[in-house]
Amino acid sequence: MSYFAMALAWLFVALALMVARVGFPAAHLASPDTLVLVHVVCIGWLSVAMCGALLQFVPVLVAKPLYSEKWALPALGLLTAGLVALLAGFLGLGGRLPAWHWLLPVGAVLLTVGFGLIVIDLGLTAWQRPAGPARFVLAGLASLCATVTFGAIFAFAHAGWAGSIGASMLASGVPLHAIAGLGGWLTLTAMGVSYRLLSMFMLARDVDDRKSSMTLAAGALAITIAVVGGIFAIWLSSGLNAVLSVVAALGLATIALYGRDVIEIFRSRKRRQLELNTRMAVLSFVSLAASGLLGVMLILTGTFATHLGAFVFLVIFGWLSGLVLAKLYKIVAFLTWLETYGPVMGRAPTPRVQDLVAEARASKWFVIYHMAVWFGTLMLLADQPSAFRAAAAMMMIGIVGIIREVIRTRQLADVQSPLRLPDGACAPHLLFARS
Repeated sequence: MSYFAMALAWLFVALALMVARVGFPAAHLASPDTLVLVHVVCIGWLSVAMCGALLQFVPVLVAKPLYSEKWALPALGLLTAGLVALLAGFLGLGGRLPAWHWLLPVGAVLLTVGFGLIVIDLGLTAWQRPAGPARFVLAGLASLCATVTFGAIFAFAHAGWAGSIGASMLASGVPLHAIAGLGGWLTLTAMGVSYRLLSMFMLARDVDDRKSSMTLAAGALAITIAVVGGIFAIWLSSGLNAVLSVVAALGLATIALYGRDVIEIFRSRKRRQLELNTRMAVLSFVSLAASGLLGVMLILTGTFATHLGAFVFLVIFGWLSGLVLAKLYKIVAFLTWLETYGPVMGRAPTPRVQDLVAEARASKWFVIYHMAVWFGTLMLLADQPSAFRAAAAMMMIGIVGIIREVIRTRQLADVQSPLRLPDGACAPHLLFARS
């Protein structure tokens, strides 16, 4: 729960920064302010939330205990301290704080150690049964290693500690860093986790292993070509256009194959009435498909570079954040039920997992969020920064509403009093789950 709480706090910070005109579109995509915004979102929000979910979910995937439960809290502390140091370094680059450029390498080292603990813990756990969705997690963790390596090189280069090789990577390698992070670590992992969660919550068959293997192969090949091919292209000073073209084609193929797999899960479901988390996940799938179509249109019209910010915004907030929020809403309810009522199940009347939430009330906050994301994307495409800030403010309203619903779930506020705390049950802590 601590991971989820920290992640949601960082998401709120990110939206507040956008409303306050810090970072893109008020500043250039490569500006220090935008670097602050991007890393708050991608590390503070998405990566921390993903790590928290995987620490709970990977043991379920492989039916094995987590390699080391003791590493989770130190890893979160290192990630938080590393991100704060990194952000302070970026603010120094932009003149908002003293130019303590040494904070960038310090932040990079702390983040590397923090993510290293996560990768080892999850990797050794998933490797015990590397089948099905666990393979996506392993591919995502490998991509995370590449992402962190690129980021560390960039941080040392910004501080002037990486020599000519680091400077060359910083000048040309940022797209590779972004692809490994957004496309590999976050997207491949989200795809793998969604396979199992969708099947579990809709009582559907698991995706055919051969089909999911095709999806993973296409995605993993795209990331491998981006990282390995991109490094060679930079070394040869040949430019990244050819590499990025191949990666884009494979990325579209991955989206198409994933869409086929998701449709198969929905068609085989036994639960006809969809829960809120699944309905809202559908909106994130719509954003993923829209991202693919938008990318194709921008490439065909020669305006991809001009509208890169809008494309990335839709991927981050429509697809990735939308899916994470939908599943986090359900995961918190499920874990709260296990923590509170699991020990007394069979010895006292207990509520259902669905009784811990009020979906009719919560649904409006998700709808507000997704509508604001789509409106914000259109405003970025139309180059209307003031209207975009209004969209960011609406996103913030939606997020505050979702956070309120999550807090109510942890407080058992929507459980009817006769069932709320039966004999032997203990109320859950807001931020910490009892093991």
